[in-house]
Amino acid sequence: MRELDYSKVGMRIRQVRKAKGWSQDELAKKCGISMSFLGHIERGTRIMSLDTFVNICAALGTDADELLWGIVHPTDAHLVDMWRQPQNRQADNYAIYVRIMKSVAEIMNEA
Repeated sequence: MRELDYSKVGMRIRQVRKAKGWSQDELAKKCGISMSFLGHIERGTRIMSLDTFVNICAALGTDADELLWGIVHPTDAHLVDMWRQPQNRQADNYAIYVRIMKSVAEIMNEA
């Protein structure tokens, strides 16, 4: 089984954030966390909750695989459309949880 490297996850979050031209403060506000905590996440010095990870994925418009392992998959257009509809926010979180769990299961089966 592959071990998660939190400093690499944080580095990927930082890279995607910077590619969008966002400051730490902008991303932190979109995710409902403090800028200080986001800084710790990006440096890999603190571990985020699954809820925070889902919010970061949603805010950045990235797949879990991209941030966790650096594996980029084409985005599911339907899911992206759901993210743009605030009234479906709960459904979005559930769908993201399902995708994350599927990604983790696939990775565990590869090991």
